[in-house]
Amino acid sequence: MRVKRGIVRHRRHKKIRKLAKGYRGMRSKTFVKANEAVLKAGRYAYRDRKAKKRTFRQLWIVRLNAALAEYGMGYAPFIKGLQTKKIALDRKALSELAIHEPQAFAAVVKAVRGA
Repeated sequence: MRVKRGIVRHRRHKKIRKLAKGYRGMRSKTFVKANEAVLKAGRYAYRDRKAKKRTFRQLWIVRLNAALAEYGMGYAPFIKGLQTKKIALDRKALSELAIHEPQAFAAVVKAVRGA
């Protein structure tokens, strides 16, 4: 007796097509194209989860540098001063302080300047 994979194949294809929902044209309709699209999307997603971390770190550094220019200080000496004074604030927290709490950021800069 031969094995017909009707149900199994149908479920597998349905799962892939569901993942490809919203893609344009054949990429959402036909299994082969949808499978290609889903696999490629997965690769991009994996790669960009790593890239996202780098991108945000760059953004925080740019923001800090801009905020520190107001106080006549550069980014590198500021970070060095933070380490010397053992102030454990990360770049994200510092950039948020610079944007939303300028007085608190000024206090941090003042503390670092003494280093």
